Amino acid sequence: MDPGSAEIVFDCDFFRIYSDGRVERFAGMETVPAGFDADTGVTSKDVVVDAATGIATRLYLPAIPTAPSSPQSDGNGNGNGSATAKLPILVIFHGGGFVIGSPADPGFHRYMNSLVASARVVAVSVGYRLAPENPLPAAYEDSWTALNWAVSGADPWLSAHGDLGRVFVAGYSAGSNIAHNMAIAAGVRGLRAAEPPRVEGVILLHPSFAGEQRMEEEDDRFWQVNKRRWKAIFPGARDGLDDPRINPVVAGAPSLAKLVGERLLVCTASEDPRAPRGRAYCEAVRASCWPGKVESFESQNEGHGFFVSGHGSTQAIALMDRVVGFIVGH
Repeated sequence: MDPGSAEIVFDCDFFRIYSDGRVERFAGMETVPAGFDADTGVTSKDVVVDAATGIATRLYLPAIPTAPSSPQSDGNGNGNGSATAKLPILVIFHGGGFVIGSPADPGFHRYMNSLVASARVVAVSVGYRLAPENPLPAAYEDSWTALNWAVSGADPWLSAHGDLGRVFVAGYSAGSNIAHNMAIAAGVRGLRAAEPPRVEGVILLHPSFAGEQRMEEEDDRFWQVNKRRWKAIFPGARDGLDDPRINPVVAGAPSLAKLVGERLLVCTASEDPRAPRGRAYCEAVRASCWPGKVESFESQNEGHGFFVSGHGSTQAIALMDRVVGFIVGH
């Protein structure tokens, strides 16, 4: 078929699907290389997890101070010299509606450099196959593979500097949806690792959830677009927007009491049309008899993902402080 004659079969704010299967994206595919960030002292590198599927991650390491030597040490870090303390491991999933974005997105990469420097974590930013060329559940499957790879300590940065006793699972937007599903899967199935990791916390930043029934406070246009997009990227979803992977509170979904972790932080923004679902999710976890501690934080007069696009603003700094505080345990 002549590409110029192909009809548009789906169109939304940031991508379009043609009748010949071609996908056109309007934003979110810019990339920046990994490497040393002079502003934060953080170093990053890209690592392939599965060459067959193309799953890759971007790892981040904050500046590591040289361990001091004691008089009993041989001066090379041996003997009784103090070893550098291991750092929490943060596994995080990027946003983009399952259709755009990557760990190399310029704004998200900048955010990760700041977060890693401030929270002093070893971070694994997961890249997963994008829909609609790779319809869901591909992104969930890739993310599960990457999460298990991360907690296995497969990379030297993770084995040398990461603390498997302090693992955090996080996500932004669609990545928060993934993070929730990974936390449920880990709670139900357990993570595959020779040394069982301890997931201390789960962080959902502006999570993306939905349902077949529109909530009273939910914007109608946004709900309608979500419904059409979900059908386009996950044609095999069970019950449409009432598939448990996008509607975690629907009847028949895995119990939220199965969530892995000891603490949960859900961050919303007052002007984000996703906020009502994020608030409802918090309340549902609290009502589920989950034994952990549920925390929430809402940024006022801000929209979806402002902390990435408006990095360095007063509200973005406040949200960063809240996330860092959650990780360090304050």
